[in-house]
Amino acid sequence: MNLRALVLWDIDGTLVDSAKLGRDAFLIAFERITGAPPAQLVPFAGRTDLEIAADLLEQSGHPVDDGVVAAFEGALAAAMAGLADEVRRRGRAYPGAKDSLERLRREAGVVQGLLTGNIPANARVKLGAVGLDGLVDFDIGGYGSDHRVRSELVAIACERAERKLGVHVPPARAVLVGDTPLDVAAAQAGGARAIGVATGPYSVAELEDSGADAVLPDLRDAERLVAAVLAVG
Repeated sequence: MNLRALVLWDIDGTLVDSAKLGRDAFLIAFERITGAPPAQLVPFAGRTDLEIAADLLEQSGHPVDDGVVAAFEGALAAAMAGLADEVRRRGRAYPGAKDSLERLRREAGVVQGLLTGNIPANARVKLGAVGLDGLVDFDIGGYGSDHRVRSELVAIACERAERKLGVHVPPARAVLVGDTPLDVAAAQAGGARAIGVATGPYSVAELEDSGADAVLPDLRDAERLVAAVLAVG
């Protein structure tokens, strides 16, 4: 295979608006693990699930060891599964997301996976709820359960792509598509390139200032996305 680009998609704020139900899942999981709601919330956007879980526990005075974090991951998956029907009712794919995924899938030498703060089970729930789960390869990607630091997920995603595709996948061939400066920073730190999409809480100007290689206002122009992917690939 002549790999031109490995496209690694963020989910929340980029492909899917899950109506803040992902945050609700955290609160449900936290209470199941600790017996009480968190003392205060922490930032969510652009961060890994286990990073968020550790911060929530620490801010509320709970121990943050591997056993507690593993239990939290299980509770988080169960909470999100319990909210799946609600995500289907209230969530949505962002305009152009499906068309963009389908257009890139037709492009020779382009492979699509995920680089997301979500744990795998929750990634499947969110994408499945809006009909996008068949358009990315869940075996290729980096997840919030792989490492708490998002930039470390780039190497993990490339290694998984190599094993599945049977070709060398250097980080320079990876293109992260995300909606926050943290996505851009993760790409840069991991040796990949970044495309910002201003469908989340950050504007085009803010994503440009963060150093993204290209910035789109949304995903409605699939040909512009393809051009950006191939330009940085």
